[in-house]
Amino acid sequence: MSFSTIRVGVGRVILVAGILVVLFIPYLLWGTGLITARAQQSLRQQFVVTQRLHHETTPLHPPAASTTQPTVAPPIAAPAPGGAVGILSIPKISLSMVIVEGTDAEQLRSGPGHYPGTPLPGEAGNVAIAGHRTTYLHPFYNLNELVPGDSINILTVQGLFVYHVVSSQAVDPTDVAVVAPTPTPMLTLTTCNPRYSASQRLVVKATLAADVLAGTTASTPPAHTSGSSSGSEATSTTTGSVVQGHWWQAIVWGILVAALITGIWVLGLRLRGRKRIGVVVVGLVAWLALVYLFFGALAPLLPASF
Repeated sequence: MSFSTIRVGVGRVILVAGILVVLFIPYLLWGTGLITARAQQSLRQQFVVTQRLHHETTPLHPPAASTTQPTVAPPIAAPAPGGAVGILSIPKISLSMVIVEGTDAEQLRSGPGHYPGTPLPGEAGNVAIAGHRTTYLHPFYNLNELVPGDSINILTVQGLFVYHVVSSQAVDPTDVAVVAPTPTPMLTLTTCNPRYSASQRLVVKATLAADVLAGTTASTPPAHTSGSSSGSEATSTTTGSVVQGHWWQAIVWGILVAALITGIWVLGLRLRGRKRIGVVVVGLVAWLALVYLFFGALAPLLPASF
């Protein structure tokens, strides 16, 4: 094999790698949203079914004004990891998404994630929810626009809970104190800061201001006993195995991507005319499909909440 052949081969590898990098950026910003959109549709259906098991699905609306102390909901069992917790609605930033139980990479692909070990929305203590800022439908993209007094509504099987923002701050990613237990019912939303970076965490704090409890028609699930862990600790054992699985998936899909583009190149050199064009067109379509799957395994390896 001549030096010229090696140089051409290396050049093609660099070119393909550059194309993959260029394609990966729009995939992160928009392609990941397709994954989340499908998951959100399934979670909404799941939440409706869960509501029907607990009470009549009569629409609940935030009270116009509340002069009384809101009622704290009794503790109930948290959904299984990946299950629907409730619907998060923030009118100020036009957000309405289903909250998923769990905050590891796999669960945050489905929507904003409830920190295991913290109370469920409406319960006593510090309810903590994390969300992506720039990928996977970027639910918390405009979280920085919230100011004291803005409303955050969460609908669960226990009712509709209205929180009012009291503060917003950027902290170090290792600062787990923001999700520590509190003596009063609060809500903590966390995401990466600034946008397109995970160097900090943007933390929005809100207090429970009003609620409309739903009329229960089914037996109440047993109280959850997950304790008061910070959430990041509660998911540490599962996150490692999930990330390891994505590494293997990314490697396998990466090998297939490289093998297919090599096959297209070899066949393209051997064929002529319409056959060559046909192989290239069909091959590139198949290659892009493999690239999409490759990116799907690679994206969860990025820092959480990116």
